[in-house]
Amino acid sequence: SNITRTGEPTEAALRVLVEKLGCPDEELAKKNLEKPRDRNSIMAFNDYWGADVKKQATLEFARDRKSMSVLCTDAEVQSENVLYIKGAPESILDRCSSIMLPDGTLAPLTEDSKKLILGKMLEMAGEALRTLALAVKFDLKESKLNGYDGPGHPSHGLLCDPSNFASVEQGMAFLGMVGIIDPPRPECMDAIAACKEAGISVFMTTGDNKATAEAISRQLGILSPDSDVAVKSITGKEFEEMSESQRTEILKRMMADRGQEGAVFSRMEPKHKQIVVKMLKDQDEIVAMTGDGVNDAPALKQADIGVAMGMGGTEVAKEASDMVLANDNFSSIVAAVEQGRSIFKNMKAVIRYLISSNIGEVASIFLTAALGIPESLAPVQLLWVNLVTDGLPATALGFNPPDEGVMSEPPRRKDEGLISGWALFRYLMIGLYVGLATVGVFIYWFTTDDFDGHTLVSLDQLMNWGQCSAWGGFSAEPIMGMDFSADACTYFTVGKVKAATLSITVLVMIQLLNAFNAVSEDGSLLSRPPWLNPYLVTACAISAILHCIILYTPLAQIFGVCPLDEHDWVLVAAFSLPVLLLDELLKYISRQRSSSGQFEA
Repeated sequence: SNITRTGEPTEAALRVLVEKLGCPDEELAKKNLEKPRDRNSIMAFNDYWGADVKKQATLEFARDRKSMSVLCTDAEVQSENVLYIKGAPESILDRCSSIMLPDGTLAPLTEDSKKLILGKMLEMAGEALRTLALAVKFDLKESKLNGYDGPGHPSHGLLCDPSNFASVEQGMAFLGMVGIIDPPRPECMDAIAACKEAGISVFMTTGDNKATAEAISRQLGILSPDSDVAVKSITGKEFEEMSESQRTEILKRMMADRGQEGAVFSRMEPKHKQIVVKMLKDQDEIVAMTGDGVNDAPALKQADIGVAMGMGGTEVAKEASDMVLANDNFSSIVAAVEQGRSIFKNMKAVIRYLISSNIGEVASIFLTAALGIPESLAPVQLLWVNLVTDGLPATALGFNPPDEGVMSEPPRRKDEGLISGWALFRYLMIGLYVGLATVGVFIYWFTTDDFDGHTLVSLDQLMNWGQCSAWGGFSAEPIMGMDFSADACTYFTVGKVKAATLSITVLVMIQLLNAFNAVSEDGSLLSRPPWLNPYLVTACAISAILHCIILYTPLAQIFGVCPLDEHDWVLVAAFSLPVLLLDELLKYISRQRSSSGQFEA
């Protein structure tokens, strides 16, 4: 459980294979083969086989020849150097002239033998195994590396130029083929399914052969079991050999099944990735690409979102990327997409709340001026409303949890703005109601509500209150300790304190309720209740308490308000609560538009 690999996973897998195979030493095999190991014997068989082997040089991997090799001195095999090679089976077979038989003798490698080996490779690849061919070259006299012993050797120049490696790796003897399973993480399948639901096309680009790539992609759910691989699976070489129009057409056909299945690119080279990224961007697609190697850097830089591996990625890849995955897990990208969509929605929620609330304030001032009634809100009261309702609730809306269907929505167009025409209409409707309710409760108190015995006036009188002095016989009953016998017209200025208090309280409460509406853009409060965001509930509660403090403390004189009784709060609720019903109606219409394909434009 405490064993960890050092180096590349493929090399580690081959090391593990050696430990599984054992060795001819019966005593060593009896002690270690399929037995628990301690720290000193964990590499027992690797140590056995490598005891007399000395590495002289490494011919690094290159994509053109799809192989790498090591030049070794192995006294157990022969006195001269030996070249051990591993690489892609089809590439290794092309350069092999013989095959080693079980007894160690060499026999010519015929075309029939190559076909059998390739058939076995396809069979292993169909089981999602990454196949790797192993070969050896004993005769190195032609390249004069048979006696190579270091940089001072005359043939050292041959090894300084990677273009010479393919000529060295010729006339090899085929040893065998291994299959390496790289099981996908369990969460990857769920992540890819989430991508499909979100309308994101997943393209797998890999250096593996076509059959292996297709098998793995089917395991992951990138390709469906009955997928048309003629369209959905293509090698880098095949893509490179296509004309520009053919490439465009094949990519369009791959993208046609967005949300259903993706596509697979196998035997890909860095230049192929760049071509794919560029052409997808030319088709107005938003391209995110993952990579870890130095050669991936150009394509990572070219993509809209370059994603480098944090654990296994090179520094060059990380520098070229926009994002680095700390855990090298694809599901983290999908989680980031969900978070990104949620953040975008929360931005819209804050904007929606602030705009609709401020439209309401503007509407109330405009309606007051248009109707000619006394000012329902004093400047200091408007400042108080903005302080109480714009700060805490707006900040708390940024903590809204993701909607349940956030990953079921189609991707946004890259030119989509924060505010669409339909969204602006919704803001206006809510804002207009806020203004009407704020002014409405003010008018209602003067013209209709006689609960506390104050003098009622007609709407016409209220709209023409400035001409009060010309009215004959107008008088107002004392209220809240205020006597209007000296000047009855002060009833509309000094005596409006209760009406103004109702007006500001309705404005505050209606905006707090409007914050609850913003928990979800289109989700009903029945399915997305406010307590899903406890920060918002707390913020609104604090704002309501702060407003009550100015109503029921000496601060009331500063803000020109007065305490409200039970009847007054019923009035506040009657004028405030309908904003919930209005927004529920607008949300319902929005959901109907979305389900019928009329997405916001």
